[in-house]
Amino acid sequence: MSVFTPKKMTAYLNENNTIRQAIEIFDYHKYSILPLIDDAGHYVGTLSEGDLLRFLKNDVKYDIKASEKIRIKDINRYREYKSLKVDSLLSEFFTLSLDQNFIPVIDDQNVYIGIIKRKEIIKYLSDRVELVYSKERESSDEL
Repeated sequence: MSVFTPKKMTAYLNENNTIRQAIEIFDYHKYSILPLIDDAGHYVGTLSEGDLLRFLKNDVKYDIKASEKIRIKDINRYREYKSLKVDSLLSEFFTLSLDQNFIPVIDDQNVYIGIIKRKEIIKYLSDRVELVYSKERESSDEL
């Protein structure tokens, strides 16, 4: 079982997307936080709906036309999600998933290649526990 979701199957934002584009992507996918990449595909952080709302509240009088000109890279982000390299230890993913809903995965060039979702990690661990439990039941039944 793989807990990795490749980039082509994830939603993400480019730091040069506009606010309006970001709002439309958030709305379409129904996520509250998304990985953020640059034009070369490098992971540069995350953007949350809260980051957008704080920016709109504090920095602009919201105008749909103005939102078409402001780039995401110009928005302060409240909380950054840490990324891990694809060859990181599984235990590092487990530990980081305690604080993040997903973990952006990067290659050795810092290029975003996908995510690992907390939900998939929990499912993976649950399946492993069930497998061990089943084997223990089988061995006690044999006695």
